Amino acid sequence: MRHFPAIAALAFLCAMLPCTSLAQESPTWDIQALNNIIPGVPIGSITLQGDIATGTNGVYVKYGATVLTADTVSLNQQSGDVVADGHVHIETGDQLWVGEHITYNFKTHQMLSEQFRTGKAPLYAAGRELEGDTTNQTYHALHAFVTTDDVADPTFRVRASHIKIVPGKYIEMWNAVVFVGDVPAFYFPYYRRDIGPHAGHWNFTAGYRSTFGPFMLNNYSWWLNDAVDGKFHLDYREKRGVGLGPDVNLHLGQWGNASFKYYYTHDHDQYEGTNGLPNYGSIPENRQRVYLGWQATPATNLNLKALVNYQSDAYLEHDFFGSDYSQNPQPNTFIEAQKYSENWSLDVLATPELNNFFDQVERLPDVKLTGLRQQILDTPVYYDSESSVGYYKTFYAETNGVTPFPAYSAARADTYQQITLPWTFFNWLNVTPRAGGRYTYYSAETGTGGTNSVANRTVFNTGISASFKASQLWVGATNSFLQIDGLRHVIEPSADYVYVPNPSVAPSQLPQFDSALPSLLLLPVEFPDYNNIDSVDSENVIRLGLRNTLQTKRDGQIDKLLDWKLTVDWRLNPGGNAVNLDEPLSPQQRFSDLYSDLAFKPRSWVILDSKIREDVENGELNFAFDQLTFAPGERWSWGLGYWYQRANFDGFTQSANAITSTAYYRMDDNWGLRMMHYFNADDGRLQEQLYTVYRDMRSWTGAVSFRVINNNTGPTDVTVAVTFSLKAMPSQHLGQDTANPDQLLGN
Repeated sequence: MRHFPAIAALAFLCAMLPCTSLAQESPTWDIQALNNIIPGVPIGSITLQGDIATGTNGVYVKYGATVLTADTVSLNQQSGDVVADGHVHIETGDQLWVGEHITYNFKTHQMLSEQFRTGKAPLYAAGRELEGDTTNQTYHALHAFVTTDDVADPTFRVRASHIKIVPGKYIEMWNAVVFVGDVPAFYFPYYRRDIGPHAGHWNFTAGYRSTFGPFMLNNYSWWLNDAVDGKFHLDYREKRGVGLGPDVNLHLGQWGNASFKYYYTHDHDQYEGTNGLPNYGSIPENRQRVYLGWQATPATNLNLKALVNYQSDAYLEHDFFGSDYSQNPQPNTFIEAQKYSENWSLDVLATPELNNFFDQVERLPDVKLTGLRQQILDTPVYYDSESSVGYYKTFYAETNGVTPFPAYSAARADTYQQITLPWTFFNWLNVTPRAGGRYTYYSAETGTGGTNSVANRTVFNTGISASFKASQLWVGATNSFLQIDGLRHVIEPSADYVYVPNPSVAPSQLPQFDSALPSLLLLPVEFPDYNNIDSVDSENVIRLGLRNTLQTKRDGQIDKLLDWKLTVDWRLNPGGNAVNLDEPLSPQQRFSDLYSDLAFKPRSWVILDSKIREDVENGELNFAFDQLTFAPGERWSWGLGYWYQRANFDGFTQSANAITSTAYYRMDDNWGLRMMHYFNADDGRLQEQLYTVYRDMRSWTGAVSFRVINNNTGPTDVTVAVTFSLKAMPSQHLGQDTANPDQLLGN
């Protein structure tokens, strides 16, 4: 396959030349035999007679930012006119022109060519009878074509009887026909396309889905200028109707980046897509979502953020934006400003309620001042603090116009102060005693759900943490199978004792705005890391930790063969006022779950990640997540995972017992295959399966995807989708289909 002519070697050599011309008001001529620039080419000759320069057998001419090479050249240095023949290449700026006979003016950029080719990624053009217009630097040609395929005989191209080229800006075409191979596919009486760095383009996904019927999802990417760009969506689903809306991205320099998205659809069958999920209220026919995201750092110590997520119903994203829904099924809305210095951080947060079908705590506002850990004068004592004040309101999800619990609200002011005294003994043992106190004021609760009166709570805490690190090196330890070249073992034991006597007011007598929620990980025991302000209760516990790390050298770099962390809480007073979240009606156990976090890398391309929570007193496995990944190269990869979660564990009512698999195989340079499976081991059901076949068509990439979802409630959801994308303007970033496979299905 012969590639479209390029001058990569010439461009590299030009970059090596001194750029003195840029500093001069009048460019100078640089005329040489081409063999002086590119060694190994035939030896050329240059003849100078006054202002006239002629050259044969390979000539190089540079004037300002324009470079010309050709077999033979006749140049008038006074007028700037040149007649070039044979393998003519003209590079002006970042635009390349190629032809066999070109008349060109270095000063006015006027150009005449019987045949030509020109290119600036991602678009290339070729044709006959090229003529340049010196007044606005536009070029006209007859019987030309435009393509994104960087080869001499492109598969995909648009032919036209007449084209107009404005380098770096746009191409206009008249009587344009789209060809795929030698087959005409579409006709445009007039066609215009930007050829700048942000050329607009269409993306299409077509297919069939049980809940949609036949569908066609389209979006047009556009670029206005460096400050504004976006997309416009225009979708059609046979069962559900038309959906449309714009995405607008703003690039505001010092004031950051903002994104606005709006989507609307008049849903003909709004209950079809819930697939047996509970109906959170009446789903309207007119469904829409509004998204606004903004983030800026106008000063080095000031961060500003805003996020707005409005939805007409709880399942809009589930039905039409599956990838967004899987990442965050209950998107929130907030406005936040953070000002910080070396020792202090001030954070102002507001979280208004926009969607009444989600549980939420409204904060209007929540102002927090954090004192980062800092030394007190020249003493060995350190101080940190956290103080906040705000007005809070708790809402519960509304179902069919009814809420299960009434809302309540109250004001809260909280301050926490702590001092620590870090010491190092024997140059290896780190010991840090600490003592702190918290005071919290609660106003009387208002609202139909409010039951508590004014409260003033005080909490004292103290404790001590100890840790050390030891290592042993075995330089001669080698193992070819495990790719071990030397071995170092690092061990880090730790113990953290926390004592909190009974607070002056029990949590059950306080509003729960910031309360302990179910968590797959062990919650922190030390303040202020434990930030569930309203759930603070008595504690008398030692958190024991042990970390083992095995390091080796692979390809000249330090790599971790093994990294294993074990954590368990030893509760010295398991009765107390606290309860066991695993069994809410029973007191705490003497020992918490044993938490294991393991990363094992027996070879550079084999990785095992494992996270486990084991109830050591009852011998029950509460939670497990294991992932084994094989990635020996670009040819194939395979990930095998296991997920287990015991029902009613730590407040989680649902159980899970599933095996997952993701495999990719590249059959050759043109074909690839990806398979994903989710097997529900509880009932022996293949809950989800997804297959995608990829085809590389040189300038295009295509994918055919087939997915089946069997949630055991409602009908089976079947989807078939076809996507095409120009490589020059891809619809997805590299690897995005792996992270969000739903996007290949238009969801």
